[in-house]
Amino acid sequence: MADKLAVGIDIGGTKIAAGVVDEDGHVLARLKRETPTTEPLEVIDAIASITEEFRREHHIRAIGVGAAGFVDATQSTVLFAPHLAWRHEPLRDSVARRTGLPVLVDNDANAAGWAEWRFGAAQNEADLVLITLGTGIGGAIVIDGQPYRGQFGIAGEFGHMQVVPNGNQCECGNQGCWEQYASGRVLTRRARAAATDGTELGKLMLADAGGTVERIEGHLVTAHARAGNAEAVEWIADVGDWLGVGIANLAAALDPGMFVIGGGVSDADQLLIGPARAAFSRTLTGRGYRAEARIVRAHLGPEAGLIGAADMARITARRRRPASPGARARVRAAARTGRSPKPRR
Repeated sequence: MADKLAVGIDIGGTKIAAGVVDEDGHVLARLKRETPTTEPLEVIDAIASITEEFRREHHIRAIGVGAAGFVDATQSTVLFAPHLAWRHEPLRDSVARRTGLPVLVDNDANAAGWAEWRFGAAQNEADLVLITLGTGIGGAIVIDGQPYRGQFGIAGEFGHMQVVPNGNQCECGNQGCWEQYASGRVLTRRARAAATDGTELGKLMLADAGGTVERIEGHLVTAHARAGNAEAVEWIADVGDWLGVGIANLAAALDPGMFVIGGGVSDADQLLIGPARAAFSRTLTGRGYRAEARIVRAHLGPEAGLIGAADMARITARRRRPASPGARARVRAAARTGRSPKPRR
């Protein structure tokens, strides 16, 4: 196990979640910290501190960092992270200098998608699309068992597909983006409006939030829906309908065998997935004449990002590890004799 443990770190706008992950995707130790600031140097300090704490008890081989933003194709630089105000931040090299360990950086959804393919809902599935429903919508693509990042490393930003021309204003600057209709942001917006208007469900959620409208978040809608509140169930179903429409568009473009739905909104489970499947089936191009991808809930929950980041970092570090002197000698001997070198057992 000495060279098979890696640290996975999931950086969000408000918190950093980290864990020591083994080669089977099990999290052996966990830490959570508040994201100290939007300044990159202070976040790097936090990553270094977390890693040092883990190294007191574990022999760490590599560090994988999942960031909510655009990461370049070399998995080294955060090009754009709106919640952290990072622009062209060389995160991989900065963390490597601080820790002395190999580091890999990727988009947090890419990391989660890899984890679900390796250890979660999509094992043995060649082609899949992960959709993460949180405050916004993130995504990841795995094709023939390999993450697909696109030419510039930014594939999978599904939340900013335009689904309603001249629709709701999005934080990205455009209008009508998918995440304005099928994310936790939608539930939060409706819940706060209901509380302001004094509806029955709004009053319940306002009480849950201690009487402060600004503390109402989408997860309260999910809680009331799971408890049987009909209005909350309807709101979740509306999000599911929009989710299914977007999935049908993605199926037309990518034709995967499976869509995996993760993120906090997926806690609604079949209250969300059921309407999404129905909307997908009635919207899919060629419906009735083609196979339909399965739509399932993610298995690994909020730790998928750190598990996937750690696993990708460990695999990459293993590939890049310099050969031992003995291995190099066997290769040179094989070159002289024309025989393949025998691996040591």
